[in-house]
Amino acid sequence: MNCLLMRESPLIIALNKEKTVYDGFITVMEKDLRIRISLPPDRQMKQAKYDCNNISLKVRLQHSTNLMAFILELKTVLEVALKSQPGCQSFSPPQYYSQLITEIEILGWDKLLFIDAEFRTLKLKAEDTAGHQHAITVKLKSKYPTEAPEFSADLPVPLVITWTSQSTLANVHSQFLLNVEALSEFWSVLDEIDEQTWVLEPEKPTKADSMRRIAIGNNVSIKVQIDPRHPKMLPECCLLGAEHVVTPLRNKLNANMHLWNPDCSVLQNMTDVLEIEFPSPATHEKSSFSVECGICYSYRLESAIPDQVCNDPRCGQPFHQACLYEWLRGLPTSRQSFNIVFGECPYCSKPITVKMVTGNA
Repeated sequence: MNCLLMRESPLIIALNKEKTVYDGFITVMEKDLRIRISLPPDRQMKQAKYDCNNISLKVRLQHSTNLMAFILELKTVLEVALKSQPGCQSFSPPQYYSQLITEIEILGWDKLLFIDAEFRTLKLKAEDTAGHQHAITVKLKSKYPTEAPEFSADLPVPLVITWTSQSTLANVHSQFLLNVEALSEFWSVLDEIDEQTWVLEPEKPTKADSMRRIAIGNNVSIKVQIDPRHPKMLPECCLLGAEHVVTPLRNKLNANMHLWNPDCSVLQNMTDVLEIEFPSPATHEKSSFSVECGICYSYRLESAIPDQVCNDPRCGQPFHQACLYEWLRGLPTSRQSFNIVFGECPYCSKPITVKMVTGNA
C-alpha cells in the first residue's frame, strides 16, 4: 500500500517509522494542497484524523478501507470544492519554499524585515551611503520565479526593478539599492530642511514626500517642491499668507532668482534669495506658527492647516480653505466668479476671497 501511495501521491511522506503520521501535498487542478493524516497505532481508519485546508472529510476518512482509497476519494472531493470555491487556499510546492529560503540565506537574514506566514509577502531593508534607511515590499506570485513579483517602496519616483526568470531576491535588493542611492542627495536636502526649519506640512513626511511647507513668520510660509532628480536646483515655490506680507517676498524671489547656486544647499539659497532668516527649532517654538483657524478653532482639519489669511494688516486672521469657503458661501452678501468666492472676513469684515474647494460645485 505504501508503494502505491508513493506512486500516486509522491509528495506525501510518512513522518515516523511506524508509518502512522503522513504529511505533504496532494495535487488537485494544478494546485498543491497541504494535507496531514494521523493514524492510530493499529492503523485502523476508524480512528484516523486529518487536516487539509479546513475541508472536513472526517466521516469519509473513517469509512475508507485504507489510506490510499481515502487519498483518491479526497482528490475527487477537493476538485469539486475548488471548482465551487475558486478562492480556496492553496500552497506552493515544496521547491518554492526551499528556493525561497536559499535565496534569503544568500541575501542575508539581516536584510529581511518581515515575511508573512504564507511566505508570499516579504519586506527587505536597505541603507544608502548617507545612512537613510529604506524598505521594499516584495509580493511573490504562485509561479515564482517564472512570474515576476510585485514591488513597492516609499519613493518620490517610480520604482524600477527588472525581473527575469533567473532573478533572485539578491538581484532585487541590489537594484533597489541603486534606486535609493540615486535619491540619496534628495533626502539629504529634505533632512536639512526638516532639521533646521519649522515644517508645517506634511506633519509626518514619508520618504515619498517631496513637498515641504516651511514657516517664515506668523501666518506666512513658503511651499517648496523639491525635484527628486535634481534636488539642488531652484524648486517650485509658492508663498502663502496675507498679500501685504507675501508681495515683498515674491518680489525678492523674482528679483534674486538668478543668484541661485546649485553648489550651495537649498536652505542657504532660499535664505539668500528671499533675504530672510528662517525660524528654526533652536530659535522659535512651533506654537508660534500653529495659529488656529478663526472659524473651527482647530489647527488641523484632517490633514489641512489654516492657509487662507485676511489681507488686512490689522487682522491677519488665518482660516482653513474649507472653513472659509463654507462660511462665505452661506452669506447672502458673498458672490462667486468662476472658482473664486468673494466676501467679508468673519473677524474684521474686510474683503476676503477664497478659491472653491475641490469637489464643490
